[in-house]
Amino acid sequence: MGCSCCNGHHAEQPGDMTRRKFVRVTGAGAIGTAAFSGFSWNLPGRDQGVTGVKPVRKPLVVKPVLSYDIPTPRDMTSWRSWGGVQTAKAATEEIYRIEEELRELSSKADFPVSFLPVSPVKASNEINEIADLGSADLIIVYAAGGGMDRFDMLNKTGKDIIIFCRHRSGPVYLWYEIISPRYLRQHTDTLKVKGINENDIVIDSPEELLWRMRALCGLKNTVGSRILAIGGPGAWSQPLEVVMKVVTEKYRLDVQDVPYSDLGELIASARKDRSLISNAGKKADEYLKDTGITLEVDRKYVENCFVLEEIFIRLMDRSGCRAITVNNCMGTIMPMAETTACLTLSLLNDEGYLAFCESDFVVVPSGILMANISGKPSFLNDPTYPHDNIITLAHCTAPRRMDGKKAEPARILTHFESDFGAAPKVEMRLGQVVTNIMPDFSFERNVGLAGRIVDNPMLDICRSQIDVRFDCDSRKVAEQMPGFHWITTYGDYLKEAGYAMNKIGIKLDILT
Repeated sequence: MGCSCCNGHHAEQPGDMTRRKFVRVTGAGAIGTAAFSGFSWNLPGRDQGVTGVKPVRKPLVVKPVLSYDIPTPRDMTSWRSWGGVQTAKAATEEIYRIEEELRELSSKADFPVSFLPVSPVKASNEINEIADLGSADLIIVYAAGGGMDRFDMLNKTGKDIIIFCRHRSGPVYLWYEIISPRYLRQHTDTLKVKGINENDIVIDSPEELLWRMRALCGLKNTVGSRILAIGGPGAWSQPLEVVMKVVTEKYRLDVQDVPYSDLGELIASARKDRSLISNAGKKADEYLKDTGITLEVDRKYVENCFVLEEIFIRLMDRSGCRAITVNNCMGTIMPMAETTACLTLSLLNDEGYLAFCESDFVVVPSGILMANISGKPSFLNDPTYPHDNIITLAHCTAPRRMDGKKAEPARILTHFESDFGAAPKVEMRLGQVVTNIMPDFSFERNVGLAGRIVDNPMLDICRSQIDVRFDCDSRKVAEQMPGFHWITTYGDYLKEAGYAMNKIGIKLDILT
């Protein structure tokens, strides 16, 4: 038995997917069984001074390249192209201008970013002499002049590329005129360049650079990242092998299975650790002292959630990752942990980890991406049917620090379907703008929808509930919403989500 959202899960039970099948799914072993042999609870824990993996994002490393020419005057013929950067002096001034703009962007960035020095290039062969090009994630080409062969050489590095052109923000650039017909369309009527398109062209605006860099920072921290799957991966009502194959191809996630048999042994060992149990009790005390918390369940469920939190953090530290998801969280984990995972996952998200229930890898990659783009937790939820410009979104594992900083008020109740354990009913901020991402089952067309939270109802459904009002037609939302589970994030990140997803071959249709 399971909840309404779980009855449609793939029929495989946790533990059914063997290591042999893992390898067959990906062909490369990108999904594996985490090895925790030798893991001892007698080793010092985090509170005794062992430093684990910190839940922070890696910085996006950006390399600015100024492309320009210094033409030679000739009598009675055209000897220069358009553009205001055509002398050594103008190039030096332009480098100063670029550096100042990037310093200002760095001060505004709400994501980790590192800028390498500006490299001036006035001949194609100089690109091979840029020593730090290989360390960059993103190349910003300031296209003041030069031939398109320079763009091709930089594109062949496999790095993300943004081409920046000036119209009024400084001396006008040559490529402000010809970036579309000569380079993107290659003298035709359709896009011909692979890896760079119209979304990668920015005119004048540093702010347009900023949100694109935010998206690419999120993508860098998502693609190729590792996540622990307690009880193995799942896929809501979909063929698991098909979903995991696409996940590993597009997101290249390193999914490590932690079998429930191993988790049960770890929980049993943890309960013998008096210092861990004592510390869990102290953490529960501190948590429940929060004036925003109302406890409406047996306190032991909360204490057991903190024990489970410590286990999950140590597992992530040991595995060198900051993400975790729990399969069959509606049943298997309950008798082992003597609580539900709901509050535990909420706590982890509030600490900066990425924690998801249900192990539904149709939606988990989008949740990781949106958290890495925004720097805020993702709320994985069940959507209902849109009507009257309202949709109700609900689940039992909502983070409290949805803005990444301030904890929202919450009632600690039982998990609804089991009436067991501890689950937060988070009272999310009314009037808050939210981004909603609807992943499709095929990883080809996701849908994005902005809205505002207008109510925190108390229906007989999953505990954390929000009514979200949106502006577009309800019928349009109903007709175009794909998949099942949604991801909701505080703030408007639809542009970033679309830009990042496009880089891995997923289209984001934004409903307006």
